[in-house]
Amino acid sequence: MRDTVSILPLRLEGVGYGARGTALLTGVELTVRAGRRLVILGPNGAGKSLLLRLCHGLIRPDAGRIVWACPDMARARQAMVFQRPVLLRRSVRANLRHALALARIDRPLAEMRTDEALERFGLARVADRPARVLSGGEQQRLAIARAWALRPEVLFLDEPSAQLDPGATRIIEALIADLSAEAVTIIMTTHDLGQARRLAEDAAFLHRGRLLETGPAETFFDAPTSPEARAFLAGGLPW
Repeated sequence: MRDTVSILPLRLEGVGYGARGTALLTGVELTVRAGRRLVILGPNGAGKSLLLRLCHGLIRPDAGRIVWACPDMARARQAMVFQRPVLLRRSVRANLRHALALARIDRPLAEMRTDEALERFGLARVADRPARVLSGGEQQRLAIARAWALRPEVLFLDEPSAQLDPGATRIIEALIADLSAEAVTIIMTTHDLGQARRLAEDAAFLHRGRLLETGPAETFFDAPTSPEARAFLAGGLPW
């Protein structure tokens, strides 16, 4: 059972980040609430993936603060899945075991979680295959299974189905919805507006490194307030 102390809400206070003298994110203000699916939208180069990496702690902001409700527990209670899964040159089962070992999960519990993840994500039949020979959809399922085995409270997903065919995409979307139903807070990016409409409960819109809108997804899709968001939803804001 997960600890009753939550690491949420997550607050971004005036967050900025730059590289080589160029501001890539500027003045981002955002609050992520527990138990919601937040979808971050915006054209290519808007800063979506960068924002996920900052929130996950892979890089540090140049300005502002990223504040978890319980900072001491935040690292252990979050996981991230990248657009292109980073898989070890090992079997599917060994990839799961390795992640649990890094998290210092004791062996009997790790074995139980490995078996559960293989069944839950439809990977039992390929458990002993090299992870890198799996199909794209299977690799992404493995990446999500590996994150799920750690029992995160917050799961970051960076374009989780960008490289997948429609059938594999439907499977990934169903898994995301299932995880959300188990009270995992989802923070994800996508360039697929249809997917965003299907999955988002809250939406955040980035343009040129600035967060222009955030709020309930229904409001964003039905009545965006910024001209940039309206153009983006109409397909007229390619960058």
